[in-house]
This record gives sequence, structure tokens and C-alpha cells, in this order.
Amino acid sequence: MAITDWPVDERPREKLLTKGPDALSDAELLAIFLRTGISGMTAVDLARHLLQRFDGLRPLLEASQTEFCEHLGLGPAKYAQLQAVLEMARRHLLQGLDKPDAFTEPNAVRQYLISQLRHLPHEVFACLFLDNQHRLISYDELFRGTIDGASVYPREVVKQVLSHNAAAVIFAHNHPSGIAEPSISDERITHKLQQALQLVDVRVLDHFIVGDNDVLSMAERGLLI
Repeated sequence: MAITDWPVDERPREKLLTKGPDALSDAELLAIFLRTGISGMTAVDLARHLLQRFDGLRPLLEASQTEFCEHLGLGPAKYAQLQAVLEMARRHLLQGLDKPDAFTEPNAVRQYLISQLRHLPHEVFACLFLDNQHRLISYDELFRGTIDGASVYPREVVKQVLSHNAAAVIFAHNHPSGIAEPSISDERITHKLQQALQLVDVRVLDHFIVGDNDVLSMAERGLLI
């Protein structure tokens, strides 16, 4: 039976418009994105099949182009469409940090950092550069690889801070292991960076560690000096 033959209140698009996106299952949301099914499968059937094959929505959204396009009903055009949607979501979150009161809402920062860092298979060290009213100037990914004293260079961080004319910074990096707990190396490099930035009168407001299902704040843990 085609979706157009379903009761109106069971059709994903109409259900979203009347009840809101929160009322839809992962399969129903994905079906709206897919728009059409394939021979013998409605868009909802195809969505359920894909979620089963990818073992959930997140692995599907984070799949490489090759992995994505290997599956029925998907291809380069759908992959490009998905990447555009994900990038719009990231930019929407980033623009939310431009508001003067954004950094009184730690969850806004956490959600943005999750969108940027959680899916990466390698560690990335990033910095949010802020003005003297703690408004966002720029988000830059500065270093890749294991985050320790050998891979994060305070001199380079200071150079970037000065180039942005930043008054304060927030650091962030991800743990591909999924565990958002600071290591001794994390604490050590954070303290080195704080000391280097104190020399140019720039405050370190926080250092967030992005795990699989959590974002840890070193400031909230009392780990900043």
C-alpha cells in the first residue's frame, strides 16, 4: 500500500505538520528525507530497512560517501542532500552562539561542539575565540592527533588569539573512545595554555571534552587554574 493510501494522520509529512517533528520516529523522519521508496517498499519501509542496515540513525548520518551509496535507494545525490542538511544544522547552531547571552547557556555551546566533533574518528583540538563581551568571533580547528604536550603548541594558539584580537577563549577537543573524561595530558596542556594566554591578558573560560554521549566541562570540574 502506498503512503498516499494511508490514513492522513499516519503519513509522516502530514504527521510532522500537525504534531511537530518530535512526534515522529527515526524511520518517519528519514522517510521524509528520502521522499520516495523503491519497488516494493514505501519510503517508510525503506527507511526502516536502512536504519536496520546501518544500526541506527547516527551511523547513517555519519557514513562516508562510499558506505552511504552502497545501499538501496541511496546515491550521490542523496548523499549531497544529506551533507547540505547537516551543514545547515551546524551553521544554525553556530549562529546561535553569536547572541550576546549565548555563553550563559552552556548547553548551546555543548550542542554546537557535539555537532562539530563527536563524529570524528581522530582527535581534534579546537578553539572558540570570543570578544570582550564573550561573543563569538570564530571557531577554528587548530590541531589533529593525540592531544598532549607534543601536539598542541601554545605559541600557535597565542598567535591565533592575537590574529583574532580575542579577549577570551574556550577550548574543546573530542575523545574518539567516547569517554568524556580528562586525562593527565588534557589537564597539563590546558594549564600550559592558560599560563601562555595570561601573558597576553586573555582568559580561558573553559575546556570542553566531547565524548559519545556527554560533553565534560573542565571549568565545572574545577580543573582550570
